[in-house]
Amino acid sequence: MIRLLGHASTACDGLTRRDLLRAGSLALLGNALPATARAKSGTSRAKAIILIDLFGGPSHIDTFDPKPDQPVEIRGEFGVRATSIPGVRVSEPMPELAKRLDRTTLIRTVSHGYNSHNPYAVMTGYTGGQDQVDYFSKPTNHPSIPSVCQYFGVGRGGELPGYMMLPALPGYSQGLHRAGPYGGYLGPKYDPMFSTCEPKWARKVTAADFYDHTLIPMGEPELPKLDGMSLDALKGRRKLVEQLDLQVGRLDRVAATTEMSDKRRRAFEMLSSPKSKLAFDLSKEDPRTRDRYGRDLFGSSVLLARRLVEAGVSFVTVHTEAAQASGHWDTHNNNFQLLKHVMLPFLDRSVSALIDDLTERGLFDDVLVVVHGDMGRSPRVNKQAGRDHWPQCGFCLMIGGGVKTGYVHGTTDKMAAFPKDHPVTPGDIAATMYHLAGVDPEATVPDQTGRPIPISHGGSIITPILM
Repeated sequence: MIRLLGHASTACDGLTRRDLLRAGSLALLGNALPATARAKSGTSRAKAIILIDLFGGPSHIDTFDPKPDQPVEIRGEFGVRATSIPGVRVSEPMPELAKRLDRTTLIRTVSHGYNSHNPYAVMTGYTGGQDQVDYFSKPTNHPSIPSVCQYFGVGRGGELPGYMMLPALPGYSQGLHRAGPYGGYLGPKYDPMFSTCEPKWARKVTAADFYDHTLIPMGEPELPKLDGMSLDALKGRRKLVEQLDLQVGRLDRVAATTEMSDKRRRAFEMLSSPKSKLAFDLSKEDPRTRDRYGRDLFGSSVLLARRLVEAGVSFVTVHTEAAQASGHWDTHNNNFQLLKHVMLPFLDRSVSALIDDLTERGLFDDVLVVVHGDMGRSPRVNKQAGRDHWPQCGFCLMIGGGVKTGYVHGTTDKMAAFPKDHPVTPGDIAATMYHLAGVDPEATVPDQTGRPIPISHGGSIITPILM
C-alpha cells in the first residue's frame, strides 16, 4: 500500500491531514454526474441479465451453425447433432445444449466490422472502434449496457452492487483493462464491481501455453479486493471512514476524486456485507449442482452469476478471459482440440445447467441470459488447424427474460461466411437488451462534452425474437 509522508497537519475535528489522505479512498464524497434524463420504457420483461461473453471469438461453424455438407477444410472435424428444435442441428460436442435448444432463441447472423479482441462491441453495441484508440479502457469510451441502464435508474444496487463482472476484469491475465465493461464518459460511478480470481492449473503455465488443450483453469471467483487490503484491515478503518464522511462538505480539494471514492465505498460495503459473502460462498450449493455447472473457473463463475441475480444483482457478466492458458476462444491454432476438450464442454455444461437451474427456481422468465463473443471464426480452416478472425458472421444465444423459445433467427450462406437474411448487429442486440430491461433503446446519454449519444449506436430491437 502507498504511504503518504509529510507533516501531520490537524483538521478542525482532530483528524490529521495524513489520516484524511489515508482514509479518503474509502469515503463517499458525492456524485459528480447527475442522471438528468430518464428513459424508462415503462415495460420490463427481464428483472436481471446475465451476459456470458465468450472472449476471443467463438467459431460459429463449430458450435451453432455447422455446415456438414461442405469439404472438411470448411466443415471442420466435428460431426453434427440433432436438437430439440426439429430440423436444426448443432455441433456434435454439445449434447446438453442440443437437448435444450427449444428453450432458447438462436441468432445465427450476427455481423459487423469490428475486428478486435476486446469486449467493447459486446458490452456497448458500438462497432466503430479502432484498436489504435479504443483497445484499452479510457474515460471517453462509450458506456456499457449495464452502465447505461443504471444511469437511467434501472438495476441500481442495494446492499449488493447493481452490476458485477466475473471472474475478474477483462484483460490478459488481469494485466490490462480492455474497453467495454465500464461507465466510460458517464463516469466510474457506473463501472461494474469486479470479483477477483487466482486461476490454477495442473502445472505452471506461461504464454507459450496459450493453445494447450490439456490445461483447464480451475478456481472460483472471490470477493473484490480494495486497494490490496484485507477485510480485517478495512474494518479497522471503519470509524475513521465514518468520521471522514462528516467532513465531505469541507473537502473541496478532493472533489475530483468523487466518483472513484464512491466506487471504493461500494466495494467496502460489499466486502462487509453478510449477503455478499453468502452469495459468494459456493460451498452452500448442493455438490451435484456444482458438478452440473462444472468446478472449473468458468463453470463456477456461471453458477455464481445465478446466485448473484437471485440475491438481487441486476446485471452480471461472465467474461472468459482471466487466464494465460485455455481461457479464451481465440483459436487461431489447435481450434478443434481446444473446443473439444476445454471450451465446448464448459459452454455445453454451464449454460445447460443455468437453463435448468433458472427453470427449477422459477426465474426463467425473469432473467435474460445472453451468450455471444467478439466475432465468429473464418469458414476455412488454416494450416495450424485453427480458424482466424471473422466478424462478418457469428452467433448469439438468448434465453428467458422475454425472448421466444425454440426460435432460430437468420440463415447464412453455404459456408457460413455471410448472412443470407436477417443480419443482426451488436447494436441490435444492445437495443433488444435495453428494451427487455425497461430502457428506451432510442434514448441518448451525454458524452464528456455534453453531446447526446444514442445508446444503441444505430441498432434496433430484434422484434421477431420477442415473445
